[in-house]
Amino acid sequence: MATLFFSYSHADEAFRDRLEKHLSALKRLGAISTWHDRRITVGTELDNAIDDHLNSSDVILLLVSPDFIASEYCYEREMNRALQRHSLHEARVIPVILHPCDWQDLPFGKLLAAPTDGRPISKWPNTDEAFLNVVNSIKAALKELGHSPDGKLVTRKSETKHDDTAARSQGQIRSSNLRIRKTFSDLDRDSFRHEGFEYIAKFFENSLQEMSSRNPDIERRFRRIDADRFTAALYRAGKKVCMGSVSVGGGSFGRGSIEYAITDDPQSGGMNEAVYVKNDDQSMYFEPLGMQSHGAKQDKLSLEGVAELFWEIFIRPLQ
Repeated sequence: MATLFFSYSHADEAFRDRLEKHLSALKRLGAISTWHDRRITVGTELDNAIDDHLNSSDVILLLVSPDFIASEYCYEREMNRALQRHSLHEARVIPVILHPCDWQDLPFGKLLAAPTDGRPISKWPNTDEAFLNVVNSIKAALKELGHSPDGKLVTRKSETKHDDTAARSQGQIRSSNLRIRKTFSDLDRDSFRHEGFEYIAKFFENSLQEMSSRNPDIERRFRRIDADRFTAALYRAGKKVCMGSVSVGGGSFGRGSIEYAITDDPQSGGMNEAVYVKNDDQSMYFEPLGMQSHGAKQDKLSLEGVAELFWEIFIRPLQ
């Protein structure tokens, strides 16, 4: 069973409680146990109890918000110790972004944050979806650490750490630095771009349907023009209030892009935002031009990240 430690500001206690409820399935399967300072019993020394659990947990969740960053205890004590253990491969640290704040340049900003693309939970239309996204990130981390969903330890880190003789006999002494550079072909990039377009189309179609079902005065229109283009519109009391179109390749900025235009006229030829397929030495991702982000350019977007970027531009007139 893996142990999870919550590092959080008490101002964010409601978010901590909600995340812990979403982790209930893993608890019932015996995969994890969780701990936070509200579990400290009367008469126990606070600092010693926190330090004991912080120094023994397998996964440390940093629940990031303006209050967390402003907290001397959370930032100076818990975060610094968590990152020390992370760098020594003694624990896995996962930043969980609760509210919009300036966190990317802080020491934990180099770590992959949850939810996807570090989008704050409070900014998701459905926060339960955001918490589920975090839970899936935690499950992936547990798998990498050798813990299966039923709570069994697949890779016995503690045994390899304390029993070198047994480890050598089983061939378990090796470097953890086994990553090699991946290469991506033009076919890989084109396939990823078209996969992105199809994801965005389905994302818009489902979001439009949900908008109209939740709001009786809102009507929707989704038109798939061809394999590479679609348009979308929302009407309030018969008046068009939101419109947009998405096309893949062959637009204003060439065949390597997915483009967004604030119009539902597929023949307009205009463009208000675009993303391109990029890659590092391990994976492909989308990088936006940043025309609609007012200087706060986002990099390394996933499929969901691009869909949310375009949807936020589309829905802006109603918000």
